[in-house]
Amino acid sequence: MREFIVEADGGSRGNPGPAGYGAVVGDAATGETLRETAEYIGVATNNVAEYRGLLAGLRAAHALDPDATVHVRMDSKLVIEQMSGRWKIKHPDMKPLAAQAARVFPPGRVTYEWMPRAQNKHADRLANEAMDAGARGERWSEAESTAELDTAGETARAAEGSGAAAGVAEGSAAAGATKVPGDAEGSAQADTRAAKAVAAPGWAPADMGAPATFVLLRHGETPLTPQKRFSGSGGTDPSLSDAGREQAERAAAMLARRGTVQAVVSSPLARTRQTAGIVAARLGLDVSVDDGLRETDFGAWEGLTFAEVRERHPDDLNAWLASPDAEPTGGGESFAATAVRLAATRDKLVAAHAGRTVLLVTHVTPIKTLVRLALGAPPESLFRMELSAASLSVVAYYADGNASVRLLNDTSHLR
Repeated sequence: MREFIVEADGGSRGNPGPAGYGAVVGDAATGETLRETAEYIGVATNNVAEYRGLLAGLRAAHALDPDATVHVRMDSKLVIEQMSGRWKIKHPDMKPLAAQAARVFPPGRVTYEWMPRAQNKHADRLANEAMDAGARGERWSEAESTAELDTAGETARAAEGSGAAAGVAEGSAAAGATKVPGDAEGSAQADTRAAKAVAAPGWAPADMGAPATFVLLRHGETPLTPQKRFSGSGGTDPSLSDAGREQAERAAAMLARRGTVQAVVSSPLARTRQTAGIVAARLGLDVSVDDGLRETDFGAWEGLTFAEVRERHPDDLNAWLASPDAEPTGGGESFAATAVRLAATRDKLVAAHAGRTVLLVTHVTPIKTLVRLALGAPPESLFRMELSAASLSVVAYYADGNASVRLLNDTSHLR
């Protein structure tokens, strides 16, 4: 029977912040590295990233030989103690990941050992490479990792004898510090890049299990909706109109017929809570509220039409249309900031509802942003999506971080 050594690590630049993991599978008998894997996973905590690294390492070992035994070595005391059964797993973000890791190999075929962080450099390097690739909007690849490592080795060898090699070594150690919040570029900038990064594409493995499926329902009409006025989280917080309540009832009837929704989560604004309440009452469910699902704050543009904003704030509007980092007049929220918020909310809800179908009742910008991030589309795609009042969209999220957009702007239930 073969024996593998799995070394894994994960880190977050901000905790929570842009995160990634790395894992290495080695042959216990020869010490040969058999497989490397790494991935940028969006906004997450250190502990979630470490668990994702463990899960990826175990799956890579299983793909090499499902009958092997595995010895896991990590510098995360938390993961090692919890997976060994000595510590309880209480955090909702980690419970489903730990359960998935425990199912990769039969009980008794995996052992765990804590090691000092200084001995986990290989997996730590891969985690950093994945985060760096994610910041560039790219996917980590094993070929690129090998090439970068070879180049670094040549640089270090060329510097030997001149005293520069020590400086190279110190720089490499600093770059590997994945678990210290606030990297050199600033956490705010890194978080913005994280929200723009593309989730790793590719076919999901057959053992991913049921995804967390988000049914995204835009709220019904308010008096401002037919007038196409900016209505975000910084305005008057309008309630549903009679037409909006009718739309919510129609959506509720359709979702009741489908019978797949297991939980309802709403933005805190009145129009979404009212829509969610109508649907939840029909489904026999309670509504929980998550502030991360609120609409963008449009600042001084709240309540104005596009033409009125064009007339009063032409320069600010042009900048807003040209860059996701631009804020609406008066200190509103940029699309980049909204994306960071939505990515963190998404990751939290995916972890809390793994394998379930959840109705998220929210707004135009949050729904478009979740779809954009799932597709890996550029920020300007927000202006190229139609999203009607009380429309339904669906995105499924798998355990490996991949996402699948299954529906966009369905209004068939309103006709």
